[in-house]
Amino acid sequence: MTTSLINSELDADRMSKRMIKWKIGVKMNVLFMTIAYPKEGENNIYTDLIQEFVKNGHDLYIACSNERRNNQHTVVNVERNINVLRIRTGNITGQVNIIEKGISTVSLEKMFIRAINSYFPKIHFDLVLYSTPPITFAATVKYLKKRDKAKTYLILKDIFPQNAVDMGMIRSNSLLHRYFTWKENKLYTISDYIGCMSQANVDYIVKNNPKVSNDKLEICPNSISPKLLTRGDIQSIRSKYEIPPNSTTFIYGGNLGKPQGIEFVVECLKKNNNKNDRFFIVCGKGKDYSKLEEFCLKEKPDNIILINGLPKKEYDDLVKICDVGLIFLDHRFTIPNFPSRILSYMEYGMPVLASTDCNTDIGKVIKQGSFGWWCESNDSEKYTELIDSICKNKKLVNEYGINAKKYLEDNYTAEISYNTIIKHFTVFDGGIR
Repeated sequence: MTTSLINSELDADRMSKRMIKWKIGVKMNVLFMTIAYPKEGENNIYTDLIQEFVKNGHDLYIACSNERRNNQHTVVNVERNINVLRIRTGNITGQVNIIEKGISTVSLEKMFIRAINSYFPKIHFDLVLYSTPPITFAATVKYLKKRDKAKTYLILKDIFPQNAVDMGMIRSNSLLHRYFTWKENKLYTISDYIGCMSQANVDYIVKNNPKVSNDKLEICPNSISPKLLTRGDIQSIRSKYEIPPNSTTFIYGGNLGKPQGIEFVVECLKKNNNKNDRFFIVCGKGKDYSKLEEFCLKEKPDNIILINGLPKKEYDDLVKICDVGLIFLDHRFTIPNFPSRILSYMEYGMPVLASTDCNTDIGKVIKQGSFGWWCESNDSEKYTELIDSICKNKKLVNEYGINAKKYLEDNYTAEISYNTIIKHFTVFDGGIR
């Protein structure tokens, strides 16, 4: 018997066993690939989703990058009872030279294939999950589909390279733009299913990627496993940061870079400078942090605190005593972003004030759920009008905060995302959908 025939029969046997496995509801081997996976003790939208798979009896394996700046070798650790393969790669995230970031991103595929083969050589994966960024997992996904006959699911969190074009980081129709667009199309084509953050994301892919089958597209939103959180000792924390006791407190926490349109943020803060019925906290890191720092040093506002990042516990304590969470997105975006930052505000029962481009549907969702306010991120006058209105109506702030928590629990839980994904891998009428 020839080797190819033996392999073919083995593949058929594996497929048969896997179909039986799914039919009787026994666990699957699931691989999740991402560039960044938090270490034990930290959480994000991915850790909560992965824990849903674990809770439902599946065996989970993580493959993620361990950037060169960490000065660590490739290693497998058992974290949260999951085998986590941290692969030494070039630097990709944070403040990285664009050339280094490009080279590191392009080289991910081969590094992941090599590491998965070396560290998970005998694991037969039934389902492969992967998120964007990056878009350069296509070869790895294709390899695992061929090797294991695995089903594949793309969790689309980033529409690249168009977002980089929008921000002026890549020139439209340049060689680099065309290369990454080619990689993007390959990833969409090789994916069995694509979970998008919102309806606007689905519509964008349908319009701009006509070769992608509509049947593989669905909404699989950013999600978390909400916790029972209390506001804590509000007065002591307010005293620590010298926040006036009766002011309406607004907080932004997260990246401070080009996607947030920091020039507009500064413009809005200027218009609300030194008004004693409102207080602003901006906490984060990023390439444009210095622009906010320069503004604060020059204007010396008495109702704004700029914090260059905080340990998670301290940040969580700070969020607890705030009234309204802020979202900023640059008005130039043509792609519909949906920042996961909104979930942490909603988890604390905080309404949201979002200032974004017109292509995202985050404003529509906020209005639909009655849990906040929206304006376009090139209209600082409208933004200030909304701030004025919010500060005058604390009853509405409380009402919207209650709505925010409920909308989160009804629409954005990790359990909902898990069920959205797993429904494709249940046997219907004798076959796998």
